[in-house]
Amino acid sequence: MPENSILIVGAGLSGLALATHLVGARRDVTLIESRKRVGGRIYSPNGFDLGPAWIWPGQPRIAALTGRLGLKVFEQHWQGDLLLEDAQGSAHRGPGQASMRGALRVAGGLGAVTRTLAENLPDGVLRVGVHATGLMQGERGISVVTDGATIHADQVVLAIPPRLAASLTYTPQLSTAELTAMQAIPTWMAGHAKALARYDQPFWRAAGLSGDAHSRRGPMVEIHDASEDGGAGAIFGFMGIPASARRDQAALRDATLAQLGRLFGAEASTPLSLAITDWANDPLTATTLDQTPLTHHPTYGLPPALADLWDGALLLGSTEIATQFGGLVEGALEAAEEVFAKLRDR
Repeated sequence: MPENSILIVGAGLSGLALATHLVGARRDVTLIESRKRVGGRIYSPNGFDLGPAWIWPGQPRIAALTGRLGLKVFEQHWQGDLLLEDAQGSAHRGPGQASMRGALRVAGGLGAVTRTLAENLPDGVLRVGVHATGLMQGERGISVVTDGATIHADQVVLAIPPRLAASLTYTPQLSTAELTAMQAIPTWMAGHAKALARYDQPFWRAAGLSGDAHSRRGPMVEIHDASEDGGAGAIFGFMGIPASARRDQAALRDATLAQLGRLFGAEASTPLSLAITDWANDPLTATTLDQTPLTHHPTYGLPPALADLWDGALLLGSTEIATQFGGLVEGALEAAEEVFAKLRDR
């Protein structure tokens, strides 16, 4: 086993950023990811975000990172009237400020950030399609059991949601207080599902609409313009029905297309494509504790019970452990910085 080897579990933004820090410091690092892709909750097929979409002014880490990677950042579209759909399905149009005015987005989606970070890692650092199931602490470090092999390292960082970390097996077993603390940390946005419809162009803008809408009927309760200026059109929305009622994908798609037609006209009901990603029913994102969407932003940060797992050889590193921007994209980078500082000091 190499000296001072570090294994990161989870190639979302926090895991990729941490691996980048460690490579820059010439540390021996391996990054594994259960999915066949990188990004975790950041997911941008065809350049449109089905996970997080927005970053904000005043978030220095993601601003610096997009600059270093040479990625374009632009303002969320907000000009035009809003729509409110009542419980009977009638759309009411009126002036008002789009709720996400001032937010920023990355051209090509936030997936451009995670994809570029992954491409910049040296060969052999990143392994996708490797699913960790358990960890064993021994005299010479930690052995991580995966579905294909056992990987040995001096230190392990779990850059996955703490509730998923709690579902792994540990030898020796973590204490009840430690597991309870992990399970008590809500996974940000894990209870949600998001739909995205693509069009040749954002035709609603010519009609004086912003693309923002709110609905008391659904299935989407909050809708926004997802287009890039000068490019194809797109609308996305957050589902407002329980996770248990979203499992009939065909019915959900039909209801979503019908709602788009009610709000934005017949043209909206026949998009080039419609994608629905249900994070609550994704076992690599959510647990049963995450099935109900959060109604407020939790207070995040690393609980004291999780500050010294296995004498500091086991660390948590997802966005939920960040103190200032926990849960957000910026929080993933903040968490990577905090963990890197701890590893650097050892």
